[in-house]
Amino acid sequence: MILVIVAIVLILFLGIGLYNANKLQHIHIQKTVHIQSDLQTTFDNVVYLKNFTKWSPFYEADPTQKVSIKGTDGQVGAQFHWEGNNGKDLGFQETKEIRLLKYIKMECDIQKPFKAKPTFEYSFLKTGTLIKVTQDFKLKSGLVDAFFMWLFGAKKDMEKMNARGMELLKIASEK
Repeated sequence: MILVIVAIVLILFLGIGLYNANKLQHIHIQKTVHIQSDLQTTFDNVVYLKNFTKWSPFYEADPTQKVSIKGTDGQVGAQFHWEGNNGKDLGFQETKEIRLLKYIKMECDIQKPFKAKPTFEYSFLKTGTLIKVTQDFKLKSGLVDAFFMWLFGAKKDMEKMNARGMELLKIASEK
């Protein structure tokens, strides 16, 4: 009888987990911030990877991480590499598209603590005296990875990190 109950609970848990994991295979998080600054300063804080440590929530969480920039900063193909958390975090992001003062697309290649290839897209719009910056984060993953993201609540962590990054971009741009 106990084995039957354990089996039912396990099957129910896996069923709920796989159902929720299926919804996490395609994650899209959008965050918007309004910044009291000029468009050029705000755009430059994103397009020039040398500025990333000013507003990166990951750098804020681990300011001892090693970072480097490869390629021509501010141009398509530039890469921001990081290694942090005593070697447990490793990856890079690459600038893939730039539309001057309007749009930037970056693709990440995360190797540790898990493998992922999210994209970040930033759009910039001057609205009166404010700059509206919208960040679109997208991540596709397999069912097994999505199951573990569901199990550990990773989407909520991603949402918090993205929101914090936009807050820090606002602070850095308004200085």
